[in-house]
Amino acid sequence: MKPVSISGEICILAGGLSSRMGRDKVRLRCRGKSLLQHVKGAAQKSPWPVRVIRRDLVARCGPLGGIYTALKTTRFDVLLFLACDMPFVTGDLIGRFLELREPAFTHGSEGAGFPFLLRKSALSLVEKQIAVQRYSIQLLAKKLRARKVKPRDAREIFNVNTPEDWTLALKNADASARRPYRGF
Repeated sequence: MKPVSISGEICILAGGLSSRMGRDKVRLRCRGKSLLQHVKGAAQKSPWPVRVIRRDLVARCGPLGGIYTALKTTRFDVLLFLACDMPFVTGDLIGRFLELREPAFTHGSEGAGFPFLLRKSALSLVEKQIAVQRYSIQLLAKKLRARKVKPRDAREIFNVNTPEDWTLALKNADASARRPYRGF
């Protein structure tokens, strides 16, 4: 990973209810490690400190609650956000974000998503969205006029939300064990 010019913090959001999965996603194991351990391992390859957000200051806001918590409690000006359910995120993708200075969101087939980079100054916008119960990350990216970052490999941004996603993740993990790709 190249040296980065600004310093910040990586926050892994792990405080969700896992309602679509039906069980705690953080504890699911893939290739001998929990989903959280996979994400944390990729993040720890960076020069930035890593913090796991397990409990939101404002409950029942989806990821926006974790974003609010991280922005409200950080001592850094720049934060990179990861989700705890991304078993294939790579240090390469994380490194691409650490080089940016402006708000940026990964853009895949479903629009803006994880990982994404925010400045602490985005806190007021997040507070406004929570106040009017607009919990959309898509809306946050739009209001910030955030830069779009495309992953080099769609697997890097694959996240596990449902039992079907989990089955697919395990299948991809097995295939990658036979044919590894950069970042595993």
